[in-house]
Amino acid sequence: MNNKKQPYTLKYFSAFCAEGSAVKEELVRVSERVSLRAFKIKPAQENNNPLIIFVPGWITQPVSWKNVLAEITKDFPVIYVETREKRGGLTKGEKDFSIYAMSEDLINVIKYYNPGQGGFVLFGSSLGASLILHSAKNLSVKPKALVLIAPNAEFKVPFFWKMIITFFYPPLYFLIKPPVKWYLRKFRMNIEKDRAQYEKYANAIDAADPWKLKRAVMSLWKYKIWNSLKGIDIPCLFIGGSHDKLHEPESTKLMIDIIPESVYLDMKTNSATHSKEMVYHLREFLQQGR
Repeated sequence: MNNKKQPYTLKYFSAFCAEGSAVKEELVRVSERVSLRAFKIKPAQENNNPLIIFVPGWITQPVSWKNVLAEITKDFPVIYVETREKRGGLTKGEKDFSIYAMSEDLINVIKYYNPGQGGFVLFGSSLGASLILHSAKNLSVKPKALVLIAPNAEFKVPFFWKMIITFFYPPLYFLIKPPVKWYLRKFRMNIEKDRAQYEKYANAIDAADPWKLKRAVMSLWKYKIWNSLKGIDIPCLFIGGSHDKLHEPESTKLMIDIIPESVYLDMKTNSATHSKEMVYHLREFLQQGR
C-alpha cells in the first residue's frame, strides 16, 4: 500500500481565499533539517489591518478553513503556516515532533517574516493555538493579540492507543484508519451536534503522512500546557465550543483564569468556530483595541 500522497497545490489553496486576493507559496527554513510550507496572502482590499499569522491545527487540511479564509483574506494580510507534521514541508529525517520543537519553528517563522512590534496577530486552532501559547513568552517581538480557537491543554491518548501507536508500522496505516475514526466518532465527538467536525477529522486522517503522524502523536502525548501560561501579558481572545468534547472547553476556561488579559467566546460547535461569523468576532475584538 503506497501512502506517499502528494501535498495539495497552490491552486487548490488559493481557491479558498477571497476573490481578488493574491497568494504566494513559500518554503521557510526554520532549522537545519526542517523547512515549513507557508502561504503568504495579500488581501483583496488594501487597508491598515495587522498581519494575521495563521497556525492551523494538527494534520488539518485547508478545506476545514475555507469559510474563514474566504472572509479573513478580504481585508487582512495572512501568513498561513503549516506545522512540521504536515505533508507540505521538508523534515529530512527529523524525528522530533514535540510541541517544544514546533514552537521553535513558529518563533523562527515570525523572525523570518519580521512583522514588527504590535504589527501582527497570532491566530491558531487546536495544536496551532497550543503552540502559540507555548511560544508567547519567548517571542522577540510582541504581537498585538492572540486569537486562540480551542487550544489543547494536553493531548490525552488512552493507554491501549499508546500501545497500538508505539508498535504500529506506518506503511500499514490503511489498517488503523477505520478504528481511529470509529473511536473519534463514538467517544470523542458529538456527532448529533456537529457531524461536520467528524467529517473534517476523518478527511484529515485520510490525508495525513503516517510516518510523521506516528512521531507526532508519540511526541505530544506527554505534554501539558499549564506551566507555559503564567506570565503571558498579551491580550487573548479564546474561542471555544461548549459542544466540542474533543477539545475539552472546560480546559480552555481554566486557561483564562491564568492569563489576565483574556476573554472567552463560546460559539457552541467546532463548525461555528470555523465559520465566517468567527472572523466577525475577531474583527470586533481587534477594533476594541484590546
